[in-house]
Amino acid sequence: MLDKTGIAKRIAKEIKDGYYVNLGIGIPTQVANYIPENIDVVLQSENGLLGMGPFPWEGEEDPDVINAGKQTITMLPGSAVFDSAMSFGMIRSKKVNLTILGAMEVSENGDIANWKIPGKMVKGMGGAMDLVASAENIIVAMQHVNKAGESKLLPNCTLPLTGVNCVKKIVTELAVLDVLPGGGFKLLERAPGVSVEEIKNATAGKLIIEGDIPEMVL
Repeated sequence: MLDKTGIAKRIAKEIKDGYYVNLGIGIPTQVANYIPENIDVVLQSENGLLGMGPFPWEGEEDPDVINAGKQTITMLPGSAVFDSAMSFGMIRSKKVNLTILGAMEVSENGDIANWKIPGKMVKGMGGAMDLVASAENIIVAMQHVNKAGESKLLPNCTLPLTGVNCVKKIVTELAVLDVLPGGGFKLLERAPGVSVEEIKNATAGKLIIEGDIPEMVL
């Protein structure tokens, strides 16, 4: 199975040259460290930054330069800083090509729940609702099962929704899956050492398997 770093490395392979990309809180923030050097990508942070670089080395952190998750980051040459109104104007006008974010649950129709567990304290929705409503392409980085071993890839989400019919691809510790327009998780790749049977057992929603499923190459 992949660890969180492995998930981030695999998602980095989905980023194309010329993309404007928003990285959500959690695993997605690690993707910035693994973007191939031969492509030109601009990372956007919803708190008001274009041109976000990888995490700084220890001792080189600047507490005034942070991402939306309040982690210290670096700024690349040519980067720009602006207010949240400008940032969300970019998001809502569909200037962001790809959004990568975490999730608590995803349904086989591409619905996503990633902001609230009823009965638990939550700081707020954040920018996730705007991002999932506006991005051309959404990739989710998540754990396939919860701590109790229950699937988080479901026929229907049980938690409050962030967006509907919006997720295009999912990368978990077990697999890479596409969410098909007609519904269902299509298995594309499996993590090194993970069997198709293990992925079947961990997926509660409709799982579509065609032919031999290759292992991921990180």
